[in-house]
Amino acid sequence: MSDDNFQMNYTEGLSAFQSARRRAFWHEMAGLLRGQSSELLSFDDIKAQLRLREESYKGLQDVPLEKIVGSVGRYRDFTRDFLPKGSTSRERWSRVYAQINSMTGVPPVELYKVDDLYFVRDGNHRVSVARQLGNSIIQAHVTELPTSVALRPDMSPEELDAAAAYARFLEETELGNTRPHHQSLELSEPSRYTDLLGHVYVHKSLLEHQRGKPVELGEAAAAWYDSLYRPAVTLIRKYNTLEQVPNRTEADLFLWMVDHLREVRDELGSKATARTFSDALVDYLTERKIPIPKDLLMEDDDSVVLTRTQVMRALKLAGKSSDNTGE
Repeated sequence: MSDDNFQMNYTEGLSAFQSARRRAFWHEMAGLLRGQSSELLSFDDIKAQLRLREESYKGLQDVPLEKIVGSVGRYRDFTRDFLPKGSTSRERWSRVYAQINSMTGVPPVELYKVDDLYFVRDGNHRVSVARQLGNSIIQAHVTELPTSVALRPDMSPEELDAAAAYARFLEETELGNTRPHHQSLELSEPSRYTDLLGHVYVHKSLLEHQRGKPVELGEAAAAWYDSLYRPAVTLIRKYNTLEQVPNRTEADLFLWMVDHLREVRDELGSKATARTFSDALVDYLTERKIPIPKDLLMEDDDSVVLTRTQVMRALKLAGKSSDNTGE
């Protein structure tokens, strides 16, 4: 490309930068009015929150620009749409603009991939210019960091915190490794992962009592998942229960059923008849005045009823374990 053509594209880039910068300002103002952050996500924060450790290079790929939502070190320099903010170099942005519009172009960017989202390792200006030019994809060298939790481009800070709490639960129980294709254990209230972990510890205590020897938490969690959680989720799905209860997850309903069975046992003591997950599901639907399927009344399942004392003891053990690991 001749010097004249480069200078012409560079001048055009200066004008495009000013236009993009004005849009960035109004995007930031709109975000403030809505109480929403317009910044890119910080890769380092996401990596720490989700406890990402493993990396694997996935090669050169065409990546959708709309899925690039964060940056390693420049997340404060651009808006969530990669519009340049005041701290972005006008000259550098405009040079990249000129290069992209030249015959030689620019080299691929470097990205980290977490679930289905991407973070810029190198090439923030190239991504910004490409988006302002209306491109839909960009060529990138991709390095993936696997995670067991699902992420979306539009997640709020609160939703990211909830995802981090879920990731910690999966890591502590090792279910991401022992049961890589597990059904979702996501809770709508992140604070209740301690309760869910408490039930895993109860199962661990029961297994140790049965076997007469210590059981690793990961092994106990896998057994708990197979013998309790997965059967309960199967029952919930069989009767499409969540269709009747918006804004609740299968793990939410599992905790409700287990807690309900425990409360009935605590209240009635030795007079309590054997009650199962299907009984708890009937009670759940009855409380909410939802019609009970006839087949549910005929279900033949086998559930473990836990006492309040067992669960409270397990929660204390879980708390001590977190303290010992520095969490």
